[in-house]
Amino acid sequence: MPGTKRANIKPGIKVKVVQKQDQRSGKLTEGIVSTILTNSATHPHGIKVRLESGIVGRVKEIMSN
Repeated sequence: MPGTKRANIKPGIKVKVVQKQDQRSGKLTEGIVSTILTNSATHPHGIKVRLESGIVGRVKEIMSN
């Protein structure tokens, strides 16, 4: 499931995000959402979140609800 809709993303779910420095390569980082940083309902490049590990990135894939 793509991570472009804020309604699909909740703290505690497992996601794959792309970090700012990895946008060119497309390298994804897996983790658990701790905070949702994007205020708008949708974002074309993915909703920005902070993972429990402290990594900030845009959600590219939602692993589980």
